[in-house]
This record gives sequence, structure tokens and C-alpha cells, in this order.
Amino acid sequence: MKPQASRLPVPATGRDGAQGRQKTAAFFGGVVPASPGEERLAEEVGMALAGAGFALLHGGYNGLMAAAAQGAAAEGGTVTAVTLADKHTQWGDFNPYVTDEVHLPDIGARLNRYLDSADLVVAMGGGVGTLHELTAALYYAGNIRSVPVWITGPTALKLLAFLRREKWLFETPTRPLGFISPIASAAAFATQLHTLTAEKEAGA
Repeated sequence: MKPQASRLPVPATGRDGAQGRQKTAAFFGGVVPASPGEERLAEEVGMALAGAGFALLHGGYNGLMAAAAQGAAAEGGTVTAVTLADKHTQWGDFNPYVTDEVHLPDIGARLNRYLDSADLVVAMGGGVGTLHELTAALYYAGNIRSVPVWITGPTALKLLAFLRREKWLFETPTRPLGFISPIASAAAFATQLHTLTAEKEAGA
């Protein structure tokens, strides 16, 4: 039997005082977790986000997506699946924690739906689909709109280290990378989420 996810110390708020809307977190993670520990981390991330009042936006399928959605559902959060209209039958049913769904015509529209509405992007490990989503988020946050991109879990953190080491990601005066946060654990994620939420409330 899978152990119950522990509750994390995050504030139960998620309303943007300036705009009066619920905050949204886009979650990118693969259908095949690298390890049970990574799956557990995704569940705790989902719990923390929903506990802080964030709506969860993700692909809607299995693996890390399902784990994050399960965590969000445990805290009463909403989970919106964003998929491709002509691929949904091939990709299969959504995980049982999805509360809403959006079917879009192409990959560009799907990425735009994630990124244009996101107050926070969270990325974990996965396959080339997750890699595509993560690199799109990094480009978007660095060039279009500075949305926080939090990278967590051992697989994604290794990828981030590689991108920095090989200069796929490098900082310049006109292209700062301060929007990227490597996060090593569920406890660190909860702490940083608490700080982010408090800052947004203070600036509302």
C-alpha cells in the first residue's frame, strides 16, 4: 500500500489580489517516473501547490502527472488536463484526478495554454515530450515573460546541470536566469512556495 503523503507547511491561499483570479501552476513530468522516490516527490509537489491555492495544469496522463494530480486532489485542488485533440484517443484516458480538460489543435497552442496562464512552472523528469515542455518554458521565461521555473527531482536537476555546463543555458546582462530555481526536496519546495506566495501577497 502506498503511504499517505505528508502535509507540507504552505499557506492556504492562491488568489492574485491584483487580478482577482486563481493562480495557476503548470506541471511538466513524464509518464514513466525514474524512481518511486521521484513519484512521491511529484505527489508532495501537487499537495503543496493545491494547499497554497494553485490550480494545477498538466498533460493529464499517467506517471508523474498522475502523482502530482493525486497530491493536488488530496488538498481539494483543481487539475486541468491539456491535450492534443487528435491524439487523446491514442494517448489514452486521463488520470482519475483530472477535474477539467482542454483539447487543443496543435503543440504550439498546447504550450501557449500552459505558459501564457502560468504563474509558476514546475518541471521534473520525463521523456522528450517533457524535455520539449521544459525547454519551451525556459525560452519563454527568458524572452517573453519572466515566470518562475522551478526544476526539481534528481533527473531534472541533472539535466539542468548539463544545460548549464554545456552552455545551452548561460546568463548575460540582457538575459538573466534568475527565474530558474533548482529545488532538491519536497521540504525545500514548500519553503520556496511559501516565500513566493508571501511576496505576491505583499505586492498585491
